[in-house]
Amino acid sequence: MLVLLLALACAAVLLIALPDDDREGDDACQARTVSSWTADSKVTGAFARYGDDPARADDWTGGDGTHSVRLPDGRLLWLFSDTFLGQVHAPPNPVGQPHTWRDTTAPMVRNSAVVMSRSGTLERTLPAPLFADPAPQQWRWPVAAKVEPRSPGSSEKVVRVLLWARSTGTGPWIYGVPNATEVATLSLPDLRVEGIVKVSDQSAVPDLDERVLYGTTTVDDGDWTYVFGGNDGKAVSRPASHAYVARVPKGRLAEPGAWRYWDGEDWTESGKPRAVLGDGERKGVGSAFTVVRVKGTYVLFTMAAGAEGLTTVTSYWACSPTGPWHGPAKGFAPPLPKDGAAEQDTAAYNPQAHPALSRDGRLLLSYDVNWLDAAPASAQANVSRNVSLYRPRFVSVRLATAQ
Repeated sequence: MLVLLLALACAAVLLIALPDDDREGDDACQARTVSSWTADSKVTGAFARYGDDPARADDWTGGDGTHSVRLPDGRLLWLFSDTFLGQVHAPPNPVGQPHTWRDTTAPMVRNSAVVMSRSGTLERTLPAPLFADPAPQQWRWPVAAKVEPRSPGSSEKVVRVLLWARSTGTGPWIYGVPNATEVATLSLPDLRVEGIVKVSDQSAVPDLDERVLYGTTTVDDGDWTYVFGGNDGKAVSRPASHAYVARVPKGRLAEPGAWRYWDGEDWTESGKPRAVLGDGERKGVGSAFTVVRVKGTYVLFTMAAGAEGLTTVTSYWACSPTGPWHGPAKGFAPPLPKDGAAEQDTAAYNPQAHPALSRDGRLLLSYDVNWLDAAPASAQANVSRNVSLYRPRFVSVRLATAQ
């Protein structure tokens, strides 16, 4: 996720149960869209201060793939994909610019986790990478996470973290070849990785374009946890990917046999899944997107298709996780970090909802920022000379019934 050619893109808040047989026309489900948004400086600033702290010798200084989950004791666990560690230095940077910077030799790991206190203070980075590489030239990116009973009916809680297993690729697969969806179990309260299970192995699917990874976002509804995903290893020539959905009985994410996948007509244990959103062109999602449920309506946020996907967040809505999904709605362009003449070389991607920090009828969304460059070394140099170019930013959005 570190290098960006196109927008990569694009778990739940204000949940109200909606029966499985509810469809369009039910009073509980209405068209919803973003009515207003504002930049959120509080959480954005918290990560800037934490990453810039010179007293920290080997912790998080920047990352993408931003997800969060509230723990039973009130702490918040933040999960990231590609992450820079080490220290940062005060401005000016080596080329005389007024930016906080890091050495180009700073270590980078494929995933990390940062713990936030109940009061909202970022406290520490867990030993990184938190999730070990499965094999040489392979890695794991964490996506959505949930607190569940250790086993059905148990009073003991654990954290389940969905993982994307990928391997080195070439050509259009510069972000890696999608291999599998996995689920890791973290103990509480110490957040130790106890084990990782594979729930959806895609390695036997010959067409890489048809491999689906699940877990970019989850939504609880009644007795089920709906897990959304996409053919997120997309070739760079396609402006929009397709969204898919699976479901699991609540509390059983780590049981591969409990997963069922939507095939267009029913939930099946095996067989070819069918997309619930996307035409590959004007409609669709990025490799990472988020879904929330507000008063019976599912709302999906993603980066827009095509060139707008570098700057613009858009949304879709539905009365069921399987659709039909309506949209895209009119989008909005969240602010990018100031970098002088180079602002046109930065992009926003991967909008994600953070329900634990959403309040007063507003939804907190994060989005990642990166440098647009085909050459990995050049991209790394730019996000190192200005560390604000590779950190999450946040906006607060208000949803309203669409007219």
